[in-house]
Amino acid sequence: MDERCEKCGAPLTQDEIALHRKLVSRGAEKFWCKECLSAHFDIPVKRLDELVVYYREAGCTLFT
Repeated sequence: MDERCEKCGAPLTQDEIALHRKLVSRGAEKFWCKECLSAHFDIPVKRLDELVVYYREAGCTLFT
């Protein structure tokens, strides 16, 4: 997969794609990186990293 952030063009990880789907829209086909999500929602990147761990441990199937 060679997905890139729609806002800044940075390469995306699977976790960033899953986080975008979790926070913005499950049906999204274009995604934002953690830095752009952080700026948009005014949430520190560290907190977004914590959410990824939380959702994965909670069993969310978006985070494999």
